[in-house]
Amino acid sequence: MSLDNEISKRRTFGIISHPDAGKTTLTEKLLLFGGAIQKAGAVKSNKIKMHARSDWMEIEKQRGISVATSVMGFNYRDTKVNILDTPGHQDFAEDTYRTLTAVDSVIMVIDCVKGVEIQTEKLMEVCRMRNTPVICFINKLDREGRDPYDLLDEIEEKLNIKVQPMTWPIGMGKSFKGVYSLYDKSLHLFEPSKTTVEAGKKLEDIQSPELEKYVGESDAEMLRGEVELVSEVYSEFDKNKYQDGSTAPVFFGSAVNNFGVKELLDCFIDIAPTPKPRETEIREIAPNDNKFSGFIFKIHANMDPKHRNRIAFLRICSGKFERGKNYFHVRHNKAFRFSNATAFMAQERETIDEAWPGDIIGIYDTGNLKIGDTLSEGEKGLYKGIPSFSPEIFKEVINKNALKSKQLEKGLNQLMEEGVAQLFTFEMGNRKVVGTVGALQYEVIQHRLKNEYGADCDFMSINLHKACWLSSKDPKKLEEFVKSKQRHIARDKDGNLVFMAESRAWLQMIGDNFPEVEIHNTSEF
Repeated sequence: MSLDNEISKRRTFGIISHPDAGKTTLTEKLLLFGGAIQKAGAVKSNKIKMHARSDWMEIEKQRGISVATSVMGFNYRDTKVNILDTPGHQDFAEDTYRTLTAVDSVIMVIDCVKGVEIQTEKLMEVCRMRNTPVICFINKLDREGRDPYDLLDEIEEKLNIKVQPMTWPIGMGKSFKGVYSLYDKSLHLFEPSKTTVEAGKKLEDIQSPELEKYVGESDAEMLRGEVELVSEVYSEFDKNKYQDGSTAPVFFGSAVNNFGVKELLDCFIDIAPTPKPRETEIREIAPNDNKFSGFIFKIHANMDPKHRNRIAFLRICSGKFERGKNYFHVRHNKAFRFSNATAFMAQERETIDEAWPGDIIGIYDTGNLKIGDTLSEGEKGLYKGIPSFSPEIFKEVINKNALKSKQLEKGLNQLMEEGVAQLFTFEMGNRKVVGTVGALQYEVIQHRLKNEYGADCDFMSINLHKACWLSSKDPKKLEEFVKSKQRHIARDKDGNLVFMAESRAWLQMIGDNFPEVEIHNTSEF
């Protein structure tokens, strides 16, 4: 099959939201429609022992939240759909930011009761950086929520994007009767006890008396008025405006009840972008470039606790990946052979022989790969846009068992290579400091160090404002600065120089006293 044909069949997207908006539930229902699973797990129910399919880490099952990105693939309507279910909790935001570099579009889940929340706004800013196309799914319509017009206004105002309703709700909460699809002129009726989804009833003319038969006189009259108003206020759907990131199509539904999900998936297959060209340091590479290339955006160790394995998540950007072939590792400047490549279904994996642009595959790694690495068929340009951000919280690592120092060191290094957090080692005294964007990360690190590596540690808070990467066009000036501020100089896990600033004033002072030294808030500069 031709490369162009395979590319046209791929849709790779991330699901993002504020915690508890129903993101993992929506992922499961999409997998159900794709035939990838037969039964959805209850994300937070203690009565049902089967946990959400995409939340497979022990700590995720205990907390009922996602703390790591899950990758899942399935086929639907002759299309290969790759879903990346990201953590919603702000403490795991960096994993989500990196994941967004590997997708071509995004589905953003919004709770109809709470509306647009703070984490949703932050995630939208990351989508803005790359003009990633966004579809909004307003969830939990079976609950008494906010007025649909107010929700649409809030999305436009807080997320700074024009919206285009694709479905419209008939009632809400106890009076919720279903949705009318403005996209394909069909009526979908809601029955809370039903788990199967029937095809919508075609209503080319909303004025048809048939409508009263399905929803009653008063709801039919209200729906006609609202559909008329929506068509006056919002312009016709423009696929190009959606794909360039300036318009967000909006769907209404209830993921937990399987409702509105099929309409979302059907429309997504029709309008979502196929894999896009991506920038390297040398040039822009199109997906239909015949030579293979891709980048690592995530690494996870010990996905299977019984086998101490380490898997790198590779986004294929161009050409065809073939298992067992030698590929050029740009950072190491040499070729590696990858004889084991897998496709994901949450923690379940199957070996694959080939993969195409848009696919996310796992390759077993013995320590040669790290986040941001590029693999290719010889081209030496690194893919751009996968930085480390300066953390917001810093804590020193305290080893509770001197006999387990090696296990602690190994565990910390592996977890940092996964991008769970960032490790800084002070030049003086060799003190190790872990920096994160949220406090819950320390709990995850502590839990995984103990359960996966047998290492016991504590974290002690220290007073630090920011970790900033250093560079200078004048090596002597940089050396002079490092010597004068030795007590505040550390190295990140890659050995890069980092200034550990105790306050904003310190950063200002450096700018004034050492103008030749440049300070960076991200590791990619």
